[in-house]
Amino acid sequence: MAIRFTAVRLSGGTQHEHIVRLWWENPATGQTGDNSRAELVDWIENKNGKAYVEDQFGHRADVYVVTPRVGAKYLRTKKDGVWTNNLLSLPRR
Repeated sequence: MAIRFTAVRLSGGTQHEHIVRLWWENPATGQTGDNSRAELVDWIENKNGKAYVEDQFGHRADVYVVTPRVGAKYLRTKKDGVWTNNLLSLPRR
């Protein structure tokens, strides 16, 4: 199952590591939901979860877990081998 992120909530700043909650939908089933960053990091790393962000033109960027040297793991998009800011472009909740 691949989910598409549709919105984010940030706390304490404006960068990827400040994303604390993400809203998503499963295009295959129509299911929607929201989860904490930690829950989604665990889902991607340990449960073979797949996620992506899609822009208004239908271009996809896959979501990966980033493990910084200091601090909690966070999510970020990568397109064609380049880290991108697609998650930060999503609507805020």
